[in-house]
Amino acid sequence: MINLFKIKGQKKEEAASAAGKTPVKKQSAGELRLHKDISELNLPKTTSISFPNGKDDLMNFEIIIRPDEGYYMGGTFVFTFQVSPSYPHEPPKVKCKTKVYHPNIDLEGNVCLNILREDWKPVLNINTVIYGLNLLFTQPNDEDPLNHEAAVVLRDNPKMFEANVKRAMAGGYVGQNYFPRCA
Repeated sequence: MINLFKIKGQKKEEAASAAGKTPVKKQSAGELRLHKDISELNLPKTTSISFPNGKDDLMNFEIIIRPDEGYYMGGTFVFTFQVSPSYPHEPPKVKCKTKVYHPNIDLEGNVCLNILREDWKPVLNINTVIYGLNLLFTQPNDEDPLNHEAAVVLRDNPKMFEANVKRAMAGGYVGQNYFPRCA
């Protein structure tokens, strides 16, 4: 039965190419859902979206967050999103391209956000993830860290944490790690 559908699809493609038409690429369910999510985005004023590979590649895009409050106010943080064809049954893969001193983002750009791991559900969408990322900058969480050193400083000495964030955002060293300017 499956072979019949396959043969029928091939015949349609052959007929289309004989007529001089380019065959239309079929979109996966994940691509269709992502297209819907992106068309319904309600971005916070501190956030923008870009498509480095062009609008034809919706599965890979960047989010730029410029916090207007909290420790990270004035910084610019770029996140890449890679969305698999099995989205929304699988969360997008999100990485921070900007090296940042943050308890929930490690120095390789991995992001610790519960909805990107164990709490992901297909009813969640890209907008939810973007709001979660924004929340990380206004309310960093020292209880579930990827950068344990930053989490300890945030918990035990918030003033020092604030000074470390400012130094990192201005372009400088925090401990042995150099952070390029992002402010």
